[in-house]
Amino acid sequence: METAAYIEKDDSLRRGLTAGLSIAFGYMPVAITFGLLAGSTGLTVFEAVLMSMLVFAGAAQYMALSMIAIGAGALEIVLATFIVNFRHLLMSASINERAEPTSKKFRSLFGFFLTDEVFAVSSVKQPPVSGSYILGVGLSAYSSWVGFTAAGYFTGALLPAVLQESMGIALYALFIALLVPSVKEEGRPVIILALMGGGFHWIYQLFMETGWAIMSATITAVILYELLDVKRRKDHE
Repeated sequence: METAAYIEKDDSLRRGLTAGLSIAFGYMPVAITFGLLAGSTGLTVFEAVLMSMLVFAGAAQYMALSMIAIGAGALEIVLATFIVNFRHLLMSASINERAEPTSKKFRSLFGFFLTDEVFAVSSVKQPPVSGSYILGVGLSAYSSWVGFTAAGYFTGALLPAVLQESMGIALYALFIALLVPSVKEEGRPVIILALMGGGFHWIYQLFMETGWAIMSATITAVILYELLDVKRRKDHE
């Protein structure tokens, strides 16, 4: 009842749903591609849609697909997903300070829908930001992501068998496409981190399973880069 009262208090939910339409349109091609690749990886439509419903994180889901494709274990995928999504803790803490006072249950509800894009749209509002507004933005994004995952899956099923089998290559092309904008924006640090991650993975995969090698290489590259960056800044002081 308390949650319903927050939602019905004003038209914030409707304004949030409207504001989230731009995210929904942006998610459409990415979700379709995920659904298409999920089918070529061997997931059923139920598994693909359920992953989008429960995880609701594009980068983590693409990473999970690549790990499933190479036969990584469930524990490795879960831990790697946790590491990739660790930034959500910081976003949640930030939006918690900007949101209007509401119940913990309602904060948990709109917190579930907090992606990078939902956080960005909600954060530009002058605080205190209505929880119903954040929920509306998140619902628009979530509906698009889950719905177009299913659409992409069924679209992929209509493709010729040869083309479906070749979609595994598209997964790696997609990772490159995700990396290029970050390189353009951040430049050298992203290139160094990518090279370090690849190098450590090559070393680790010689004596551990690929899933653990990916996760260990990611952690090692980030820690080593931060240590080197701190040393570089101290040397310049």
